[in-house]
Amino acid sequence: MSDSTGTLASTPGFAEWSFPAEAGAVRTARTLVRDTLHEWGLDAVVDVTVLLVSELVTNSLRHATGPIGLRMYSHAGPSLLVEVSDPLPDPPRERAADTDDEGGRGLQLVASASRRWGTRPGNQGKTVWFELSLPG
Repeated sequence: MSDSTGTLASTPGFAEWSFPAEAGAVRTARTLVRDTLHEWGLDAVVDVTVLLVSELVTNSLRHATGPIGLRMYSHAGPSLLVEVSDPLPDPPRERAADTDDEGGRGLQLVASASRRWGTRPGNQGKTVWFELSLPG
C-alpha cells in the first residue's frame, strides 16, 4: 500500500511508512511502531522506541512541510535502527532548554535514551536516526 498510514515495505525485521506532514502523523507513527514491535516480539523496547519516534516525528512535523518517512530495522545484529526522514535539508540542532521551556529537549532525550544517534543528508532532505540495544 502507498497511502499515508500503510506499510510501504514490510519483511521480518524491516518496516517502512510515509505520512503527510499533518497533525495525526505522530499518533499514527506511535501506533504503527508499537504494533510492529509487538509483532516482531520486541516488547522490551516498545515504550522507549515509541517515545523517541514521537519526538522525531514531532520535530519533522514542526519544521518540514512535506512527507515524513519512518523506517525500522531489527535484523542488523542485536540492535534496532529507527530512521525518521523529512524534506527539510537542515539538520536538527540540539539546544539547552531552560527550566520553564515547554520544548527543546527532544534531541537530548534521543541522545540519552539511545545507544547511538545521528543525522545524514539525503537527496531531498535529511534523516535523523537512532539505535537501541535489544535484550539478548
